Amino acid sequence: QVQLVESGGGLVQPGGSTRLSCATNGFVFNTKWMYWVRQAPGKGLEWVSSIWTGDGSAYYLDSVKGRFTISRDIDKNTLYLEMDSLKSEDTAVYYCATIPFWGQGTQVTVSS
Repeated sequence: QVQLVESGGGLVQPGGSTRLSCATNGFVFNTKWMYWVRQAPGKGLEWVSSIWTGDGSAYYLDSVKGRFTISRDIDKNTLYLEMDSLKSEDTAVYYCATIPFWGQGTQVTVSS
């Protein structure tokens, strides 16, 4: 049974940092495309970042380049998203995914 469980996030001040984790189970983690996708209030889904877990090749939405870092721990079957210099427009529910499976999402709210 495939499981993706996000954690982290919460309320963060503008300019602050947080790290999201996605613990996975039920599939071969070390040769997968893994994704972070977000949904802001009242908006549709927005792709944020991708990583090929085999070699760590990573890709980012232009608006998060230089601020977010996607990574993975092969031994722990876990995906991460380090989020720095957060802005109010980063407020969203963040999901990790590997097609066709999705986690339940974790809320990140950037507000003073």
